[in-house]
This record gives sequence, C-alpha cells and structure tokens, in this order.
Amino acid sequence: MLNRLREIEEAVSFTFDGKRMRAQRGDMLASALLAAGVDHVRQSVVSGAPRAPYCLMGVCFECLVTIDGVQNRQACLVEVEEGMTVLSQHGAMDPLARFHEDEGRQP
Repeated sequence: MLNRLREIEEAVSFTFDGKRMRAQRGDMLASALLAAGVDHVRQSVVSGAPRAPYCLMGVCFECLVTIDGVQNRQACLVEVEEGMTVLSQHGAMDPLARFHEDEGRQP
C-alpha cells in the first residue's frame, strides 16, 4: 500500500494478527501496517466491510485495532513498540455473547 522512502535502519518488531512484522523505530502503527502491505485493520460494525487507516491524524477512527489486549486504539496515534501485539477488530462485540454462552450450559 505504501512504499518506504528509506530502508529500515533501527528495526522494531511486532505482530499483527499473529504475523511478525518490522517497522522503523518511531513509526506510527498505522503507517507501519500500511508499509507492510496490510490492506485493512478492522471490519465495519454496520456492514462488516473491511476498513483501513484513512486520515492518519486521529480524526476518522478507521484505524481502530486492539493493542496488547486494549480494544479501540487508534493505530495512527500509537508509536510502534518492540514486542507489541496488535489484532484487527471484527465488528462490534456482541453485548449478549455471555448470555448466549450461558444458554448452552447444563444446570
């Protein structure tokens, strides 16, 4: 999606959906993902359509990801850190998920 203008000189490694990736120290996460060829980071809560970083300045909220277990982080506002675990987000969490899990249990 994006091409780097220079080679990575000071590499930082992180994972995105289980895949190991490299970035330049100081890169914002959204830019690092785009430079690594990632074409979407989440799915729309309404339609399930793939969404990707758009504005790269914290306005549009299209780059929401889960970082080290914390959901709804804007990848364009977070600097990549060594060992960071990043996951894409798939729609909205089902508020009744726990209820549905309990329905299947035997008393």
